[in-house]
Amino acid sequence: MSRPSVLATAEPPAIPGVRRSFVEARGVRFHVTESGDPTGRPVVLLHGWPQHHYAYRDLLADPPEGLRIIAPDLPGYGWSGPAPHRWAKEDIASDVLALLDVLGLERVLLVGHDWGGFIGYRMALREPERFSGYLVLNMAHPWVPAPIVARNVWRFLVYQPLIAAVGVPLQQRTRFLEWTIGAALTNRAALSPEQVRIFADRFRDPICARAATDTYRTFWLREIPASARTPERRRATIPVRALFGVNDAAVHYSLAAPETARADDYTLELVSDCGHFVVDERPDLVRARLLELAAATK
Repeated sequence: MSRPSVLATAEPPAIPGVRRSFVEARGVRFHVTESGDPTGRPVVLLHGWPQHHYAYRDLLADPPEGLRIIAPDLPGYGWSGPAPHRWAKEDIASDVLALLDVLGLERVLLVGHDWGGFIGYRMALREPERFSGYLVLNMAHPWVPAPIVARNVWRFLVYQPLIAAVGVPLQQRTRFLEWTIGAALTNRAALSPEQVRIFADRFRDPICARAATDTYRTFWLREIPASARTPERRRATIPVRALFGVNDAAVHYSLAAPETARADDYTLELVSDCGHFVVDERPDLVRARLLELAAATK
């Protein structure tokens, strides 16, 4: 059943106490949502698909003491303007690093979920001095051996080529996203129907629909072949804490295994009775692990 497109001028969802701004960086007009102590320790939260900054609504509405919570919408997602490129992940990493520069953030704690986690790894490997620690949520690390990838490639084939091929009409004109979000939750009550619509409806905007399509199209046409030719060899030198809902049908936790991680300090925590959207299903656990990482790093 089709639904009408949402106007590009639709307002961001209400979150009590947040500060919103638009920041120009590297040709992108970023929509940035912040809360907490403006002079506190900065924590940058990166979302994935099919979400935006609202994925971190719990941390934004109730920021931990002493932390400055910063949740940008990635280029073309949420209320950020489009990227001046086709969503290559190294380009997005450059965009977000440029945003940190404009915001005057020399060193931050980093949190990334889904594609935000993928991009966060590239930022941390490229400029580790900018990050004191990294909490990554339901995302593979960049050192997965080819045999493990091969055993799990069927998971990607279930939906990713479809989005890469016909993602714009699929997201704008069908209930595919509502179904996808619901299917990825172990606890369906973790997101109300209204919250699901807050995410899904944004991708009826043509800018967001195109950004998501480019996210997967570039991944399949450029990034998968490139990683097969030149596997990641850089080593993570900052503390990395991976939190992973074990019922994730899209990304299997074997893709984040500690024994295959090229990292000085890496741990994986498996979360039972939880699916892909660990931020939505277990916000208290995400908060607890963020506070532990903040306490253990400087």
